[in-house]
Amino acid sequence: MELTLLLLTLLVLLVLGVPVAFALGIASLVTFIYMDIAPLVAFQRIAAGVNVFALMAIPFFIFAGDLMQQAGIAERLVRVANAAVGRIRGGLGPVNVGASMMFGGVSGSAIASASALGSTLIPMMKKRGYDADYAVNITTTSAVTGLLIPPSHNMIIYAAAAGVSISVADLFMAGVIPGLVTGLILMIVAWLVALKRGYPRGEFPGWGAFARAFVGAIPGLLTAVIIFGGILGGIFTATESSAVAVIYTMVVGFLVYRTLTFKGFVTAAMNAVKTTAMVMLIIGSAAAFGWLLALNQAPEQLADLMRMVSDNPIIMLLMINVILLLLGTFMDMAPLIVITSPIFLPVAMEAGMDPIQFGMVLMLNLGIGLVTPPVGSVLFVGCAVGKIRVEDAVKTMWPFYLALIVSLMLITYVPAFSMTLPNLMR
Repeated sequence: MELTLLLLTLLVLLVLGVPVAFALGIASLVTFIYMDIAPLVAFQRIAAGVNVFALMAIPFFIFAGDLMQQAGIAERLVRVANAAVGRIRGGLGPVNVGASMMFGGVSGSAIASASALGSTLIPMMKKRGYDADYAVNITTTSAVTGLLIPPSHNMIIYAAAAGVSISVADLFMAGVIPGLVTGLILMIVAWLVALKRGYPRGEFPGWGAFARAFVGAIPGLLTAVIIFGGILGGIFTATESSAVAVIYTMVVGFLVYRTLTFKGFVTAAMNAVKTTAMVMLIIGSAAAFGWLLALNQAPEQLADLMRMVSDNPIIMLLMINVILLLLGTFMDMAPLIVITSPIFLPVAMEAGMDPIQFGMVLMLNLGIGLVTPPVGSVLFVGCAVGKIRVEDAVKTMWPFYLALIVSLMLITYVPAFSMTLPNLMR
């Protein structure tokens, strides 16, 4: 009865349009009261959910991403990608994917990628004869690669929520190949769709222009190299790397590119504060919600139910994917990571999956939810930038959804994609 009340209250609040953080918190509080547990415990669980040292990295990574957006780093990455592959027919599609992969590697945020790159690439694509729906489709789905290619603050949330000891550095390493594979599959699909629609061919600007664009983008790209190299070299921890990313981005924006103004700095700081407050409230509320699920033995009950359906590892992993994909359509990524990690990780480990590999499966699963209605925040950002209705974008997005699903199946059933680099570095 307690579990039914918890889930039903959450569902009703979400249907009524209550923000996810408040819906989770209210549902938890109602259940605490029903179970005759002091309401103070609910607030203690919320505080405990955010009182995790590793989560200190989140506001810094968010701030670094906002600073990169204000400094115009995205535009320089677009120039590199356009000079490299823009000359093929429909080349701005693969350019979009390549730029998203590079920007994801320095910002770690799908929403920042869709916003920053979308504001540059979507008008450019529309001006050159590309349909608005295609431009939005490729911008939003390619933004998902930023959740896999390190650094990704969502991986830090997973490491804190998993309930087992997981190295953030190993998670960062594990995301490289899955991110590249996902990006490559999206590039192929974008090119095939562009061929079918007869989009124009770009012109190669010459090796000199390519070299200048690449050199101009190096300071921005070095953000990921410094973070990655510093963590692997033991110079600083994953949490400390987030502060290094902020300092380095400020140096690049103010002194190297000289495109970051004081006004832009203040805007980035305000945006980071707002986003951090929202994310932390969601994480805290989800922690209280997840504690109640554990108290009422929801993970064990769900695991038993899945075993009743099948004890075949392939089928069990498929069921996990289907459930996560469904959950991702109506709840945001951060709370789902906190809630579902302790539930599904033991089942995945029972099926023979390493916790690091499961982290990659979780990232891509919930990333697909970000571009899927009705609660696809990245999809909404892309449609707003592209000035197109969500319904019109979704109608033609199925090839890109299919590409993401293919990548998800590869990451799920081929451990080498996720585990090769972490195993090499141990």
